[in-house]
Amino acid sequence: MRAEELLIRVAEGDKDAFAGVYDAFSAAVMGLVRRILLDAAQAEEVTQDVMVEVWRTADRYDPDRGTAKAWVLTLAHRRAVDRVRAAQASADRDQRAGRLLADREFDQVAETVQEHDEQRRIFRCLAALARGQRVPLVLAFYQGLTYLEVAEALSTPEGTVKSRMRAGLRQLRACLEARP
Repeated sequence: MRAEELLIRVAEGDKDAFAGVYDAFSAAVMGLVRRILLDAAQAEEVTQDVMVEVWRTADRYDPDRGTAKAWVLTLAHRRAVDRVRAAQASADRDQRAGRLLADREFDQVAETVQEHDEQRRIFRCLAALARGQRVPLVLAFYQGLTYLEVAEALSTPEGTVKSRMRAGLRQLRACLEARP
């Protein structure tokens, strides 16, 4: 049976006809795709995709417009070129990202300066707090202690520590929002 007839039967859902189409064209598809992609693993993957596409879209084949082989190889060529374009687009994106990261060093310097500035402001505002408010906040935020642990460390009732910390946080926020 001719490949054109097999392809028409594939369009009708004939699995045996598809096996014939696969046998007739898979090697040619693989050869074409391999020449375009240069990578055997990708060529195998694209060949598989093309043959699945042949199964799904066989009803689009028109024998009046060309041979079955030409139709299948056109699908293969398009799919392989799409893969090359996708790989190139990915490489281009990676290069752009690399250039952005190279430019990022200046941003990191600015961020470091900004972080140091913020740290100075926080330390200045903490220094402005009363000792009873500053010490519990430092223990909680810089040492990672809980209210209860701060209370134990300072031998102070937990409620007192909570009140001092809340008041200290309010004053700290007001100082930081005031901006130097």
